[in-house]
Amino acid sequence: MPGLPPVDEMKDEVLLAEVQDEFGVIRVVEIGDYRFLEFGEAIEQSCVFTADPSWLEYDYTRAMLLGALCHEAPESALFLGLGAGNLTQACLKFLPLDDVETIELRPAVPRLAMEFLGLDDDPRLTVRIGDALELLETAETADLIFVDLYTDHGPGVGHLAWRFLEDCQKRLNPGGWLVINQWACDDGKPLGAALLRGLYHRHYWECPVKEGNVILLVPADLDQQLDLDPVRARAEALAPRLGYSLQPLIEVLRPAS
Repeated sequence: MPGLPPVDEMKDEVLLAEVQDEFGVIRVVEIGDYRFLEFGEAIEQSCVFTADPSWLEYDYTRAMLLGALCHEAPESALFLGLGAGNLTQACLKFLPLDDVETIELRPAVPRLAMEFLGLDDDPRLTVRIGDALELLETAETADLIFVDLYTDHGPGVGHLAWRFLEDCQKRLNPGGWLVINQWACDDGKPLGAALLRGLYHRHYWECPVKEGNVILLVPADLDQQLDLDPVRARAEALAPRLGYSLQPLIEVLRPAS
């Protein structure tokens, strides 16, 4: 199985692309079998295993995929923030999706993802350029919505914007799930925990991961519960194709903190 080598065994870094836009610098660098999308001063945004761009190297992306497995059979997905696109690639490959929409702020990001990071020009995928906070209302409703709006300074303003986060939940189809990649604070709770508890009425689940994030799994409505037995079954069935198990992440799932 692929896996990043220890730092002292890393090969030299090769710069493959560098773009300057109104928000700063975007780079693609290669280290051995991996390519990285970086913003600003070498702030890593995404990691791609070049032999298989749908491979999810980090636990936070695996936990977001786990969030998708909360849905029995999702047909549509909306990604707010693209990055290198490897989570999008994984969802297109492993889920029964017919329609996937992505909203990405920076025009160079999808271009670099397709040119250097293995993002397929899949007919099911539509990429729109713009601010997710402004374009959300024009997006199709979806069975799955992923919020991953990070800059070189950390999470974007949407991660703490009450109306935006509320509207994300409202864009879900009945039975849908909102999956948010939230920063963790020093106490292990997600950034904006009090806001999130109030907004979603404490009715969501958390998956803390070793990268220092907490993935939030938010159902479309208060009547919708997280039934772990079918999630475990879906994860177990998918494990041979994924090449790794999501079971360790299922074990650390917890109610809203």
